Amino acid sequence: MNHLQHETSPYLLQHANNPVDWYAWKPEAFERAKAENKPILVSIGYSTCHWCHVMERESFENETIAAYMNQYFINIKVDREERPDVDQIYMEACQLINGSGCGWPLNCFLLPDGRPFYAGTYFPPQQAYNRPSWSDVLERIAYHFNEKPNVVEEQANQLMDIINGSDHQLLNDKIGLEQASHFSTADAEKIYNLLQKRFDKEEGGFGGAPKFPSTMALHYLLNYYYHTKEEAALQQVEFSLRKMIQGGIYDQLGGGFARYAVDRAWLVPHFEKMLYDNALLIALLSDAYKLTKHSIYKETIEETLDFIEREMTSAAGGFYAALDADSEGVEGKFYVWQKDEIEAILEKEEAGLFCRFYDVSEAGNWEERNILWREQSYETFAAEEQIEVADLKAKLKNARAKLFKVRAKRIRPGLDDKILLDWNALMCAAYAQAYKALGTEAYRETAERNITFLLQQFKRADGIGLYHTYKAGQAQYDAFLNDYAFLIAALLEVYSINFDTQYIDLAATYTEFVLEHFLDKERQVFYFTSDQQTDLVTRKIDLYDSAVPSGNATMAKNLQQLGVLLDRSDYRALATNMLKSIQKSLFQYPTSFGKWAQSLLNEIYAPTEIAVVGKTADKKAQNIQQQFLPNIILMASHHKSENYPLLKGREINEQTLIYVCRNYACQRPVEQVSEMLEMIAF
Repeated sequence: MNHLQHETSPYLLQHANNPVDWYAWKPEAFERAKAENKPILVSIGYSTCHWCHVMERESFENETIAAYMNQYFINIKVDREERPDVDQIYMEACQLINGSGCGWPLNCFLLPDGRPFYAGTYFPPQQAYNRPSWSDVLERIAYHFNEKPNVVEEQANQLMDIINGSDHQLLNDKIGLEQASHFSTADAEKIYNLLQKRFDKEEGGFGGAPKFPSTMALHYLLNYYYHTKEEAALQQVEFSLRKMIQGGIYDQLGGGFARYAVDRAWLVPHFEKMLYDNALLIALLSDAYKLTKHSIYKETIEETLDFIEREMTSAAGGFYAALDADSEGVEGKFYVWQKDEIEAILEKEEAGLFCRFYDVSEAGNWEERNILWREQSYETFAAEEQIEVADLKAKLKNARAKLFKVRAKRIRPGLDDKILLDWNALMCAAYAQAYKALGTEAYRETAERNITFLLQQFKRADGIGLYHTYKAGQAQYDAFLNDYAFLIAALLEVYSINFDTQYIDLAATYTEFVLEHFLDKERQVFYFTSDQQTDLVTRKIDLYDSAVPSGNATMAKNLQQLGVLLDRSDYRALATNMLKSIQKSLFQYPTSFGKWAQSLLNEIYAPTEIAVVGKTADKKAQNIQQQFLPNIILMASHHKSENYPLLKGREINEQTLIYVCRNYACQRPVEQVSEMLEMIAF
């Protein structure tokens, strides 16, 4: 045991068994530093600081790292709640050196007399997360202290001048301790600029005909806007979504999106409806609604999920795969109209308004028939018609209901009623995301019902492995990477709406299965098939986003999230290595690597970790989830839990507290969601 064994602070006692020869903030430490002419490391934290415990486990419990610290430094541990005066001085030094707010753990290097000359927060054991390793920091500091004492002395003097009252100009790191720049904000900007060149600024989306939703690239733009406030990124997302929603690619009567448009203007769809397209668009619309609160997104989410429930959901809770484009052997026949049909169903005035709004004419807008679409927004059309928007919406809703009732009697397109694990997992996650955006209880219930169905019906009898497809009570074919990757993501999404930790545990179980059976250890990416599948002549690695996100990119994001939720640095390191492996391709073909690009943002901008603990934790957490915060990792609990790092050490009191850790540093807990939002605001 080290010198901390004699202390009373719970935080210091937690470190009493570290191999680091920790001192408390006592004279003996400074006396020894002066006698041996060694720099001092003062490490400051508190007992419920998540990243303090991470750094302890990764570095302070490491025998090799501890030996180096003991040889070259005098090491002091400080409980910031016990000695706020000490914390205040060195926190200011950290802020001056880094040019931004800091948190805990706070690691500050001092001259033997206590003057600071360098400071930072969390450092990983190996170079990662755009940060140098702790060993690199120690070596660089020791080198400068011993070989360049004048540089160290000058920096200490400058810091003390500022702390003592001179102007708070930002300091460069004269010691030369550069951050490990695997990825940078310049990389994110480069991807954005490449996507921007592909914007269709007249019709939305990317490129010309045929035009696909490109959901993953649009989601990148939305997240990029959150981090950079680049207005053009948000404008392109909103413009594209509105064009799709108003276009023929969207079923104006029954809800739901077709697979793609054959024209540039989104008018003429390829009429088949796929489960995955609607899942991905619901997820994007949910985030767009969180950010903007525009009613068009809410309406589209509700209409589309009504369609999914009505036409694409089995009695047992699984989601069907697709609806054909054809009925009676004719593409789109179920969906298109002649003007006289509409006039026969609706009253004259009602029909006139409807036909003007949805571009219905005698000649038709496609093959002598009419695809319903909105040339104008509700607001613009209402202004031209000199009626209130609410009245317009009510009249059109009534007319649509009449036409929908007639359409339902037509011969329907064929239904592909197989249930696929990966597509179901995407839709399960979409329902969870819609619940977070809108708070509709039925969406939460559907997500939970579906995940239960998948876990029960797709499980192989010989272990934890899964099947890919299910129909008529029978599951078959070994699951692929996408199945596992999307299921893990869905499990994490379902956790985020009910905070039942069994879903995190299951996500971890399936992640370990994927690591064991899919990982190419040499190339640090995943095969599409498992090593248990023996009916192929070769195993392929699929990296591109296609109609669905890349399974590899999805696993990278899963590993990022679970790395934090479970304090698994190996998961986070693997995600980083995966992103490195596709970095060149990502910059060359960003529209084909949109999911990767989203994960890259999570690498560049450290996630904000939030723990909500107390009697009303669920309610406060749900309020947080209603905000557009694409890089948060949230846990909530109304009782004590020592099993998960973000919840560990959080005491249950009468108050419900929100704990925030950001940029690998933990902040003071707050009670109100509004306070938390201010804390993490840019």
